[in-house]
Amino acid sequence: MKKSLIIGAVLIAAVLIVGSSALFTIQETEQGIVLQFGDPKQVVTEPGLHFKVPFIQNVVIYDKRVLEFENPAQEVIASDQKRLVIDAFAFYRITNPLEFYQAVGTEEVARARLSNLLNASMRQLIGTVPLVDVISGERERLMEDIRIRINREAAQFGVAVIDVRIKRADLPEENSQAIYERMQTEREREAREIRAQGEEQSLRIRAEADRTRTVLISEARRQSEILRGEGDGEAVRIFADAFGQDIEFFTFYRTMQAYREALNADDTTIIMSPDGDFLQFLNSVQGMGGADYSLDSLGETVSGSGTSGETTAAQP
Repeated sequence: MKKSLIIGAVLIAAVLIVGSSALFTIQETEQGIVLQFGDPKQVVTEPGLHFKVPFIQNVVIYDKRVLEFENPAQEVIASDQKRLVIDAFAFYRITNPLEFYQAVGTEEVARARLSNLLNASMRQLIGTVPLVDVISGERERLMEDIRIRINREAAQFGVAVIDVRIKRADLPEENSQAIYERMQTEREREAREIRAQGEEQSLRIRAEADRTRTVLISEARRQSEILRGEGDGEAVRIFADAFGQDIEFFTFYRTMQAYREALNADDTTIIMSPDGDFLQFLNSVQGMGGADYSLDSLGETVSGSGTSGETTAAQP
């Protein structure tokens, strides 16, 4: 009884082992090739449970999704002899697993082949355009041209290149410092030119402002002289009219003004003959022509003149 149970268990285990080796599963994101002693027998792309000959056949699984490949930094020379260090990456998909297996076998070998194709395409295409096209709006077109060229070569081993991107395009370190210094020198030169232009405009504006100021002051002085002359003329006319109306009073009034101006200072000393015309109104209240003008009626005209001054009349 025990012997039959053991034999039954062994048979069940053998069936399970044989069954497990005869079955394999393909996921939705996978595709595979059934190999018999290394010779491809079947390409499996549909997901699910599949059968193979146990112990004789094996399955190689490849990813069906879009895969990413990053290329190491490469130094490339543009058409204007500018050296660039370019980091690029690509997206690809395994479209024909049988060709992929026969041409490269593994994804590591495929990435090495793609790296060689990408480097060769970048050198060929970037070498035909100047540096400015690599870093400007032409960069998109350049990457598409690289993708088309790589895709044409990669189709031979069952790979479709979906996209190629340049992640970084910089100058080599030894060139960057020299270019930065040249850029700094150029910016300093431009700054000096702008400052010189600003100084020139400043001097021009100042000169224009000084000229305008001089013109305005000259015009104002001319107008003031004209107004002053007109005022003096009007004053002379008024005095002349007044003098013509009462010559004796006008003479008396102007003489009083002369007294006030002449005898105004505290240390004023005047020595003159009492018979002179200047003192005629001090010698007689009748003054010239016998006109009787009271000194008291003149008020401040005489009383404010020479309070501490001294008027000495020399007797003949």
